[in-house]
Amino acid sequence: MIRFANSSGSIRLIILPKKSWQWCARMELKRLVSHCGLYCGACRPYLMLKKGLLERRGYKVGCKGCWVQNKNCAFIMKKCPRLRKKKIDFCFECDRFPCDILKPLDTRYRKNYGVSLIKNLERMREIGVEKWVEEQQQFYKCRKCGGEICVHDDECFDCGNHYNPNKI
Repeated sequence: MIRFANSSGSIRLIILPKKSWQWCARMELKRLVSHCGLYCGACRPYLMLKKGLLERRGYKVGCKGCWVQNKNCAFIMKKCPRLRKKKIDFCFECDRFPCDILKPLDTRYRKNYGVSLIKNLERMREIGVEKWVEEQQQFYKCRKCGGEICVHDDECFDCGNHYNPNKI
């Protein structure tokens, strides 16, 4: 059985055979990873939408994750023909990794947020996407309340604790 929350917040229960359940669980985890190596579960637009904070924080649009956005990816996908044509799912699968499209984004994220997208992608390739997501879920867990830390704001979106594990 799998529980899904739709955009209105209602939960639907679906009973599936075990193989289908495992596939759906993998897809749900994959949805939390951008093509370029960012963990969507710590991203500001994703967390604001998930927690219903858009209006309170002065934003109009949130994000359901880079996989849901598909071609609307603001960074890598619109510039990379291999991702756009679905020849690869993640940048680490490309023989040009790390490419000239990814490197400037990695530099920006290292400078502004202490996150290396290239190192994230290398780690995903090493241990697999599912295990990497599990690591990220623990990494971005608030030490104070167990809530979710936003990498962009250095803040727990559950209790307001200011903390970014990348800047320790």
